[in-house]
Parts: sequence; C-alpha cells; structure tokens
Amino acid sequence: MKKPKKLDDKNCAILRLLQENCRMSLTEISRNVGLSVDSVKKRINKMINENVFFPKIQLRPRNFGYNNVVDIKIKIQNYNEEEINEFITYLKEHPRVVELFSIAGDWNFSIVIIAKDALEQGRLTEEIRNRFSKIIAGWSESLTTKAYKFEEYDMTKLME
Repeated sequence: MKKPKKLDDKNCAILRLLQENCRMSLTEISRNVGLSVDSVKKRINKMINENVFFPKIQLRPRNFGYNNVVDIKIKIQNYNEEEINEFITYLKEHPRVVELFSIAGDWNFSIVIIAKDALEQGRLTEEIRNRFSKIIAGWSESLTTKAYKFEEYDMTKLME
C-alpha cells in the first residue's frame, strides 16, 4: 500500500486555487498563498512529479455535440486472463469510452461513454455487449443529465 502524501497548508491552498481556476497565473497564486513565484512554481512541479495531481483540462463533451454522457456498470463472469485483457484494451482504445474503472462491489467495471444521441448510444452499447457477450453477465446504464461536482477536493480538510 502506498504511503499517503503529506501536504502542508501552502500546498493545499495552491491545489484549491488550481482547482478553482487552472489557468491562474503563478503571480496570482503566489499573492494568494504568501509565497514567491519561484516557490509556487517549485511546489507545483514537485507535486506533479510526485503524482499529487495531473495537469490536464476537462473537456465538456456536450459542447462538441455529444449530448449523451452515459455511466455504465458492468458485471463480468466466466473469463480468463486473455479475455479480460482484450476487454480492457478494447475499452481503453475505444474513442467513445472516456472513462474506465475497475471497481469493487456489485459491479466489476464502471465506464463512461459519450454519444451524439440515443441512436448512437444504442449502437455503441450494443457493439460492446455483443462483442463481449461471453463474459458480460450484467449491465446497467444511466444517462448523466447534469454534473454538480466533479473531482473537487478540499485538501485542507482531507489532510486533517
């Protein structure tokens, strides 16, 4: 098990500011946390190198015509290592599968797919279900209508 990262109050404040506005300038961050620009830059780079966070942007698929954002839970059965690896590789490489998680509980996998409309959503899910019908034992899907909170962490509270 990995040893948890220890973050001080300054790093927690930097992370909070970056979550609020990832385009915030180093100058503005330094003013808010009471450190020099160089210190903020070094801290950010160190946190990136230690995998505390990944600098990336979050796209909004609906702005690009993908109106159906679908959360799918999958239960698998009767599989061997080759079949599960093929399943995972297929989903990882599929351009409409935007998230893929192995999970514990009633379901084995959680995936998110994007589709332009209900017809395309049906084709995509049918394609996956048919291709892996031998190992898929259960399937549940739900259409995401609105995101109220997505990967937002208050590190000051989590580090307490």
